Amino acid sequence: MRKSLVFILFMAIAIGVRAQVQVETKIDSMEILIGEQTNLTLSVSMKKGRSLQMPEFAPSQFITPGVEVLSTNQADTAELDDDMVQVNKVYTLTSFDENLYYLPEMAVKVDGKEYKSKSLALKVITMPVDTLHPENFFPPKDVQDNPFQWSEWSGIFWMSVLMVLLICAAFYLRLRLKDNKPIIAHVRIVKKILPHQKAMTEIEKIKAERMASSEDQKAYYTRLTDTLRVYIEERFGFSAMEMTSSEIIERLQQAEDRKMIDELRELFTTADLVKFAKYSTLINENDANLVNAIEFINTTKLENVPTTERVEPKLSETEMRSMRSRTALKWTIYILAILAAALFVSVLYQVYRIL
Repeated sequence: MRKSLVFILFMAIAIGVRAQVQVETKIDSMEILIGEQTNLTLSVSMKKGRSLQMPEFAPSQFITPGVEVLSTNQADTAELDDDMVQVNKVYTLTSFDENLYYLPEMAVKVDGKEYKSKSLALKVITMPVDTLHPENFFPPKDVQDNPFQWSEWSGIFWMSVLMVLLICAAFYLRLRLKDNKPIIAHVRIVKKILPHQKAMTEIEKIKAERMASSEDQKAYYTRLTDTLRVYIEERFGFSAMEMTSSEIIERLQQAEDRKMIDELRELFTTADLVKFAKYSTLINENDANLVNAIEFINTTKLENVPTTERVEPKLSETEMRSMRSRTALKWTIYILAILAAALFVSVLYQVYRIL
């Protein structure tokens, strides 16, 4: 009696353990044509965490003579209730011989213990061929022309029309741009003559012409003071040519040496007397005023300044409008060309898809 109870208990435990592992196989199609493929799915249900080893096949390895395994997918795991998981693996099969094949049981190992699935069958058939009536065989059909459908070509047609219009517009604007002559504005770098250099050059001319000893004192003082006025205007930045002698002296007194200004005032005063009051001067007085002018220039001249300057041309309002118009035409032509190119590529792609 005791042995019977132990045997029954052992059998119950074995059945419970086996019930925790279920191995199933199914095939998508049990009948295929020669060369066709079908999928064999192997499913294993077991407790989570247990080790599993499933059968592996190399590509083109036969699962049974006449049926080969083309490929094997990676195992796919899904969780079930009661802490169970299901592992699925798919084998792609094919056959090139007509026959009814017996697919053997698939063996798996769970925690080192082997479990087997049920066996399956696969029938491979060929297409029926009527060898008694060979005249019923026909050659392959030629390429058939599909019926024209406007809905397929309407988009291509209108894109082509738009592309042609854009090309025509770009060509027209290109002609306009060609007719509108460009305005070439050259920026020149010229050598700059400093104010004191120009003034000293003019004074050297006065000395060379011996105007200090000439009888025409009015011409001498007019030329000498005009030279100083031009120098003062360029050196100090105010309109000395349009100012009286006293106004020039007042402006210079704000920044220059008092003694030098007094000597310059004396020169301008003498010049005004000669030009407007017919005052007669001596030769040594003329020479002294010339020396004072040279001394004033040497004292107030600027050293270490750039000797070149950038001369930019000044364009009129009409020329500026013309330049802006050319720039706008160029950008418009570029944009139209880009759009036309994009439409051309799109048309080619649509035609390729249809054909």
